[in-house]
Amino acid sequence: KFALAGKKGVNFYGGFGVKTIATKYPNVARNFFEAKGMDVEIVKIEGSVELAPLLDLSDGIVDIVETGTTLRENGLEVKEDIAPIAARLIVNTVSMKMRQQEIEALVEKIEKKIAE
Repeated sequence: KFALAGKKGVNFYGGFGVKTIATKYPNVARNFFEAKGMDVEIVKIEGSVELAPLLDLSDGIVDIVETGTTLRENGLEVKEDIAPIAARLIVNTVSMKMRQQEIEALVEKIEKKIAE
C-alpha cells in the first residue's frame, strides 16, 4: 500500500505551516494532499526515503509499505493509508501466442518467489 509515515509519537497533522514530504512518488503524494486540501512541499528522493524525517529533511514520507518493519526500524510509523497497490503482469494476445512457454516460465518463477 501507499502510506503517509512520520516520526513515531509525533502528530503529523498538528501545528501550522507547510509540511515537507519526501517521496519517490511525487504524483501520488501531490494527489493525496490536494484531495485533503493541504499545502505541502514535496521533495523527490531516490533511495532510503525513510531517512528524510530522521535527518530533518522532511516532516513525513509517502512510500510503499508492506509490513512496516523498515519504518519501525527507523523510528517511523504509518500516519495514514493512502491507497492499496498490487503488481500485475499484462501480456498482449500476440505475445502470449508467440512466446507462451517463456511467459509461463516467468510466471512460475514469480510464483515460486512469492511463495518463499
